[in-house]
Amino acid sequence: MAEVNLKEFAGGALQEKFDAAMGKVLENMQDPNTPWKNKRAITVKVTLQQNEDRDDAEVDVSVETKTAPVAPIATRMAIGKDLKTGETFAQEYGKQLRGQMSLKDYQTPQGDLKVDGKTVDPDTGEIKEESDGKVVDLRAAKQA
Repeated sequence: MAEVNLKEFAGGALQEKFDAAMGKVLENMQDPNTPWKNKRAITVKVTLQQNEDRDDAEVDVSVETKTAPVAPIATRMAIGKDLKTGETFAQEYGKQLRGQMSLKDYQTPQGDLKVDGKTVDPDTGEIKEESDGKVVDLRAAKQA
């Protein structure tokens, strides 16, 4: 029986192809946009075709990977026709209804929110003092 060193087979090309396939599979496994549960696979295929005299064979080596597909990204679009111009339109709105206001609409360029003329910290909801920009700690306030 013939012994074949797979590391040296086809001038080391089989090892190179396998290493590249393993890298591709591992990268796919770490991709948060793919399902974690799907199995991944690497298939090494060696095909031999001999000549009529049976003294020579052409050998083809291929390495294929099966990875998990990237999960689709869902969004929503409002579609319609502008009654004034007659043009059709499509406008993405995601989780927010079309025309509905969001907190981002109230943010200043620094990322602060302005509510009733007062600056509000968007992370904590606390009102910042207007004079020096410090956050007012309402937990330290004395109870009546």
